[in-house]
Amino acid sequence: MKALFVDNDSIVRKIWGKADTCLFIFAGAAAEFALNKAVDWLYFTGRLPADPLGRLFSTIAYARQIIFSDEETALRAIDQITAIHKSVEKNRGANIPDWAYRDVLFLLIGYSISSFELIERKLTGAEKAEIFNVFYRVGIRMQLKDLPQTFNEWLIVREEHLKQNLIKSEFTTDLYRQYKKHLGTSRYIILKQVQLQLVPQAIKKMLPIGSIPWSMPVLKLYRIMRKFKLEGSLKNALLPSKYKIQLLGIEDIEVAGHANIKSKSLLSEV
Repeated sequence: MKALFVDNDSIVRKIWGKADTCLFIFAGAAAEFALNKAVDWLYFTGRLPADPLGRLFSTIAYARQIIFSDEETALRAIDQITAIHKSVEKNRGANIPDWAYRDVLFLLIGYSISSFELIERKLTGAEKAEIFNVFYRVGIRMQLKDLPQTFNEWLIVREEHLKQNLIKSEFTTDLYRQYKKHLGTSRYIILKQVQLQLVPQAIKKMLPIGSIPWSMPVLKLYRIMRKFKLEGSLKNALLPSKYKIQLLGIEDIEVAGHANIKSKSLLSEV
């Protein structure tokens, strides 16, 4: 039997094996991507503004392919991501900043934690360290430099990245305009409320998401519905039909060994 990249009983598999947790991770990523100083790289191919939801869902799909695969398949997927980015760099004639790669890795760690804690329970220190370690191994495979080596170190570096690498720009405004266009008004409002609950304080101040978390009672109701497995219809209503099958197919399905998963990173298809 092939060795797995992430153990079957890992908290990481539990987090990424639920459609709603992945949806919340998507919401957090959508917020932070819009503020990243390197977001112009995501505009370079033109595919992010054309289909921002699809590009972000693809990033989630790549992460899931790595998490639910055997070691060999996961490493191939990571190498494929690296190759895609190198192709974009070649086409643009410049290198993607190393801190930009780290930022994406860091937000996957951060929103894995905050999304699970928002709709499930508080994570233990050991569980948080386990989440960090999985994505640290991804970063090592991508040959990223200056990665923090422990979860506690990551907490410090993460704060530094939030202060140094985020800015509200014309790309921020345009991406939020595209989010509203592709989600519709009601889902766009829900997206902003979820982001308000998930993102760090430094990010809240720079985004057009408001400041009043009126959705807390709704989230508490949702947690109760999840316990009785009654959340399906509500989850269905939150998703644009174009992405329903893609995301709802996540629920409790392990894709270990499925190397034929069709997913593209944010910078693919140049």
